[in-house]
Amino acid sequence: MDRRTFLRTAVVGTGTSVAFGFTLWPEAMGYPARTGPSPYGALQSADVNGIMLPQGFTSRVVARSSQTVPGTNHVWHSAPDGGACFANGTGWVYVSNAELSSGAGGVGALRFDSNGNVIGAYTTLSGTTRNCAGGETPWNTWLSCEETDRGYVFETDPFGVKPAVRRDAMGRFKHEAAAADPDRKVIYLTEDESNGGFYRFVPTTWGDLSAGRLQVLKEVNGVLSWANVPDPDGGPTRTRSQVSGMKVFNGGEGCYYRNGTCFFTTKGDNRVWAYNAVTNTIAIAYDDNLTSNPPLTGVDNITGAAVGDLYVAEDGGNMEICVITPDDVVAPFARVTGQSSSELCGVAFNPAGNRLYFSSQRGTSGTSSGGITYEVTGPFRTSL
Repeated sequence: MDRRTFLRTAVVGTGTSVAFGFTLWPEAMGYPARTGPSPYGALQSADVNGIMLPQGFTSRVVARSSQTVPGTNHVWHSAPDGGACFANGTGWVYVSNAELSSGAGGVGALRFDSNGNVIGAYTTLSGTTRNCAGGETPWNTWLSCEETDRGYVFETDPFGVKPAVRRDAMGRFKHEAAAADPDRKVIYLTEDESNGGFYRFVPTTWGDLSAGRLQVLKEVNGVLSWANVPDPDGGPTRTRSQVSGMKVFNGGEGCYYRNGTCFFTTKGDNRVWAYNAVTNTIAIAYDDNLTSNPPLTGVDNITGAAVGDLYVAEDGGNMEICVITPDDVVAPFARVTGQSSSELCGVAFNPAGNRLYFSSQRGTSGTSSGGITYEVTGPFRTSL
């Protein structure tokens, strides 16, 4: 049996061959996702912003790096990366990391009213390094992760009221993304190393990230388990080298949790993984080697819609955001043209699920100061 045939049926790391759908939705075909028609139809010609979208969808620019956000006195940060939305009264806030080196990173925020108008912009974290991705918590904070050797996680207030706090207990490594699992009361964490781990942080008290245990996923004889990382500080021995039998992942990127499953991406092998926390098993939800004419390459940030669709942004590829449906079909949802020296990131839905935000990190100029943050509106599906 060749690799492609085996991986189409195998649940990796369980010692058994089982096919299952990537959500709890019925009638799922089973992993991995394969190339197919988009539920939104074909991409149309590029709009005025150079974005190809399905019929009925429109885009607009909400902020540009190095420029003042219209209607505010705030200059939008360079190199926008991971992001998320938070409800704020009748409106919402979109937060965005700044992936800048040498202490120039941080987090910026856009405040929207109920009609989607930008009514404020501000900084919630500054003085940090290479804030790449992160994740939201159930108690409405944003975890901003430093993608640097022995980087930190910072817990920030999207609403700009409380000061950011460095969460040392969550470990020091090349952090990428985070996803909260309120069912098991843990935070999953990815590591952007070619021999990186997949971690979870178990807070002593749920809702308080000041203390707890950092654990890493290990695999011995096909059986998965979680092991405590002896020294979360990662010095002198890096966290990924402290636990024998740690399951290795090639370049951890985006991370998203729903319905008992944590989905995360690895750029080194262009995969989307699905860790089933209920059964403690892991599967390949997408692999560009396991489908014909793969639309999704350069996997990066990931988010999901309430209906069950996953949206994965590309760092490279065709500069697309691709959708993976609950029946395991992968197809392009959006394509940004004329920006081949950039990457897409920060995909996030507003609380109502009818507006999608994302950034092109280096925009048309190909430089960090040329980043562009967009909003897409249209008939996002609410049922299958």
